[in-house]
Amino acid sequence: MLPRGDAVLVQIVNAALSDAASRSGQWLVCRAGCTQCCHGAFAINALDAARLQAAMAALQLTNPEAAAAIERRARAWIAEHAAEFPGDGETGVIGTSEAEQAAFDEFANDEPCSALDPLSGHCGVYAGRPITCRVFGPPVRMDDGGAMGHCELCFQGAPTATVAECEMQVPHELEAQLVEEMADERETVVAYALVR
Repeated sequence: MLPRGDAVLVQIVNAALSDAASRSGQWLVCRAGCTQCCHGAFAINALDAARLQAAMAALQLTNPEAAAAIERRARAWIAEHAAEFPGDGETGVIGTSEAEQAAFDEFANDEPCSALDPLSGHCGVYAGRPITCRVFGPPVRMDDGGAMGHCELCFQGAPTATVAECEMQVPHELEAQLVEEMADERETVVAYALVR
């Protein structure tokens, strides 16, 4: 179940993205149907998983066929990758050992997200997408405040100062607080979250 503060987090992130997109102008080339960011496994926290599950529950009520298609893709993804999953292939919990974390860095990097509609190029659970998906594109700093990164398709040829001026502010502290409230520090991937 989603903590009440998740709606606030999503609102803050959406506003920050809108602001960053406005400042980025032509440098930010992200558009509906561009699926560069929809490939590759990445870790999601319990908050992201709960948001995806809520989106799936809503979709099952409003468009059961679309929900069933997403679930089929997620189950097929799990069937294909569970044996090599760096953690518990049954539950989808990513392992925390150094070896498992290193293996996850190289795991399923080219695979499309189960929520991605292969025909339209749109996310089937867009309103419930993880924070990582919401901040992909503009320049952002990791939660440790270190290096800044952005989509490789964006800011091509932009001066470093321009990239820095377009940085998206991400409320990492609020997200961490909400995850702590959930008392679940396990991480998983989108496919497993979609079928829970």
